[in-house]
Amino acid sequence: MSCYELEALRLGLMNVLGTAERSTREHAETELEGHLEGPIGALAAAETLSAVERHLDAALVDLEEEIAATDEGEPEYDYLRGRLVAVRDAERAVSRLTTQGESVLGGLGEAHDVLHEAFPVEE
Repeated sequence: MSCYELEALRLGLMNVLGTAERSTREHAETELEGHLEGPIGALAAAETLSAVERHLDAALVDLEEEIAATDEGEPEYDYLRGRLVAVRDAERAVSRLTTQGESVLGGLGEAHDVLHEAFPVEE
């Protein structure tokens, strides 16, 4: 089994951040081979943080459904539940990244306003 959600998230974040580390990308693509449909494929191709969040949420719904359909006695059940914990943790990390990015944008806007207050421009 593989952590499809985490590998797809890595690819999506590499897209968003403009990371071109070829070996990491190739590893993730290999892990996802044959699984790039639905939310996993959309997550891997995401180009914005909002798209990453949206597709990660959809992938979590699918994972939760897979867990619900798996008998607790099945060998993969515990792995699926562990995967859910890891993906939820990743979801929180992406949320923090979005919040921090929005904070940076807000701070830049405030700095711009202060600069214009200190040095007014006559038009």
